[in-house]
Order: sequence, then C-alpha cells, then structure tokens
Amino acid sequence: MTASLTANITQFRKELFVFADQALQGQSVGFVHRGVQFRVVPETKQSKLANLSGQQVVAKDLDLESAGHELLAEMEAEWRKDWSEL
Repeated sequence: MTASLTANITQFRKELFVFADQALQGQSVGFVHRGVQFRVVPETKQSKLANLSGQQVVAKDLDLESAGHELLAEMEAEWRKDWSEL
C-alpha cells in the first residue's frame, strides 16, 4: 500500500515537481484548497518496467550457442552411460 501525501495549496505550489514525481511513482498525492481535498494522479500509469536499467553482462565474450551445444553433448553422454549400465 502506498502512503498518502496531502498538503495545503501553498505548499503544493512550492513543491509541485516533487509532488508530481511522487505521483508518478504511485504514491497518493493531494492538496487542500478552501476546504476541498484534491487528488493528483497521472493520466496514464507509468510502466514499472520503465524504471529498470540494464545490467552489465558478466561473460560478454562467451558464445552461449556453442556453450549450449557443449552442455547438451555432455548431458547426452551422461544419460547414454547411465542407460548402458542398466
């Protein structure tokens, strides 16, 4: 559950961009003006995946296709050995 953040209109005006960023992050944001409470929400929800950043590849020079073939050959050799012992 997200925390609710409500301010008076003056504080909201001073920190408009902070409140907008918090609303983008899914936090409930609002302000009170003349006794009426307003809620600020983005028109469209931002994708949670949009905040992801790429990670450096650990083994960038590894050929995964040949490694897969080697692993498959090794697995096949092991199961052939196991089946020959039956």
